[in-house]
Amino acid sequence: MSIKISIKKSISPKVVKNYVLFCNENFKINALSNLNLKNQSNFINKLIDSNKLIKKDFLILNITSIQKIILVKIKKNQSSLDNEKLGAKFFDFIKENTVFNLTLYNNNIRASSSNNLSFFNEFMHGLELKSYEFKKYKSKKDKEIFNFDISSDNKSINFQKDKRFKALIEGTNLTKDLVSEPGNILHPDEYAKRLKQLKKFGLKVVVYNESKLKKLGMNALLGVGQGSIRGSYLVTLEWKGLKSKDKPLAFVGKGVCFDTGGISLKPAKFMEDMTYDMAGSAVVVGLMKSLALRKAKVNVVGVVGLVENMPGGNAQRPGDIVKSYSGKTIEILNTDAEGRLVLADALSFTERKFKPEMIVDLATLTGAIIVSLGSEYAGLFSNNDNLSKKIYEAGLKVDEKVWRMPLHKNYDKLINSKNADMQNINYVGGAGSTTAAQFLQRFILNKTPWAHLDIAGMAFSKYGGALNSWGATGFGVRLLNKLIEEYYE
Repeated sequence: MSIKISIKKSISPKVVKNYVLFCNENFKINALSNLNLKNQSNFINKLIDSNKLIKKDFLILNITSIQKIILVKIKKNQSSLDNEKLGAKFFDFIKENTVFNLTLYNNNIRASSSNNLSFFNEFMHGLELKSYEFKKYKSKKDKEIFNFDISSDNKSINFQKDKRFKALIEGTNLTKDLVSEPGNILHPDEYAKRLKQLKKFGLKVVVYNESKLKKLGMNALLGVGQGSIRGSYLVTLEWKGLKSKDKPLAFVGKGVCFDTGGISLKPAKFMEDMTYDMAGSAVVVGLMKSLALRKAKVNVVGVVGLVENMPGGNAQRPGDIVKSYSGKTIEILNTDAEGRLVLADALSFTERKFKPEMIVDLATLTGAIIVSLGSEYAGLFSNNDNLSKKIYEAGLKVDEKVWRMPLHKNYDKLINSKNADMQNINYVGGAGSTTAAQFLQRFILNKTPWAHLDIAGMAFSKYGGALNSWGATGFGVRLLNKLIEEYYE
């Protein structure tokens, strides 16, 4: 199902509408006199009185056989996140009740909310987040369209012209689109092509192909993709929102477009889910588009490593030793621990080339983090307490929660190798997510403040959440955007 939003200055009294009105906790409304319902106000108020005790957020009043009023209850002291969740819940409500054509009359919000403009924008933002569905490859197109006519006498209320929310929706939906694409469509070659198209939004995009990566010595990244007929790439996306030469913020994403496990082949069951093993990169891409669209007052660089992990004739073998971009050598004990190899080169490159103020990387890195945290929190690992605190607080504000996990020298020694500087897995067992993070930390060479977000349990949902439906969640875009808004702009 899709939604269509239009802005109208006033309501024609000659047209029968299904109205959405906003009210306080007692279902008190004061907008009836402004609508073509003045003659029915007594009847409507009696309906409201008879339903006041119903403890629900929404109330449907059947005015005639063809006309409904839906009341949306705004509770006292609602936060921005509460407003967004209310909008998302409202979408589920109208979908369940199959009410397709609605006029949202927001002139009466002021009686229910201290800031009618921010409330309405947040409400509609939540509604749009929840309404996302990926049906690109359905041969039978969905004919059900929810029409939302937004009507107000207040010229300041214009959801569609709010640059911040529009940018955030477009960036989040881009992330969801990328994660939802099947592996035969969004392979590294195609992915790199699509990223070039982002130049039109003001981003500087540079694509490093295999020949360039070989010259740079990115053998850890290249090793992952050498079994595939597709190319391997590293792509940088730069947004310069400041004229100054301030150090940029850096975000690095794992882009394994499909992960078979390589020679260390995964079990067949649920392998189809490995199309979303590039979700970390998709978050970085969606974030960069959002920042560009809203003209963020900050300098940011996004870096993504794009590969396909396949068990081809030239595939990397367990026991291979590769020399990374940093100069450190890695013994490959398991080819299914491939994401950390991609990130190893990407992290060292980002730190050396861009000298950022901080680095945050995102990856669907380990199944172990799902065992630890399920689908409620992303795992947060960091070398910096201040950066960790900022990420944690930003996550709470947008309902993209993180939980800090430990890093320690006793975990670090578990990835020491007898044959190379390190090995890519911990053979002792246990602490799979932590030892993976310890591995990544070895490639932060200049003590740059760094955080690693393991989003394996958060990138895709088979049940949906408060602000997303089934499928790709876009987790991370809103979190990192809030981090930038709150602490770096």
